Amino acid sequence: MSNLVEHAKKELKLAGYAGPDEEGPNGWAYKNIIELIEVFAKQGHSGSSAPYVSETFSKLAEYEPLTPLTGEDDEWNDISAYSDNPKWQNKRDSRVFKDKGGNASFIKGKVFFGPDGIGYTNSDSHVPVTFPFTPKTEYIKVDEEGNPLTEQN
Repeated sequence: MSNLVEHAKKELKLAGYAGPDEEGPNGWAYKNIIELIEVFAKQGHSGSSAPYVSETFSKLAEYEPLTPLTGEDDEWNDISAYSDNPKWQNKRDSRVFKDKGGNASFIKGKVFFGPDGIGYTNSDSHVPVTFPFTPKTEYIKVDEEGNPLTEQN
């Protein structure tokens, strides 16, 4: 067994995963993660290729684009049937929407984290988009009332 697979198993155990025989979501998640790690380890990546491959895989697995969105017409799905107003959703990144005026927004432009460490989004999470656009999320710590914390807080 490779060092990477051993490392993954130890870390999963420390994170509370009992192992492949565990019932429910933790059991299947454990199996799936170890299967991916075994394939990755078998590919024999070096210190330079491993970060590139894992980052690219992660983006693709999460349906994120690898290159900037163009905003061209063929990049949009008309989702007006689900709304009273004409609206389009980007085919390459489902977190980007466009209204009838052509104004585009990224609905996960900001993710807020309260004092309890739980992250959330709301209407303040939407940021305007100018094409070409590379999606990037800003993470903001907030107080109990939702006010952004500064270095002094």
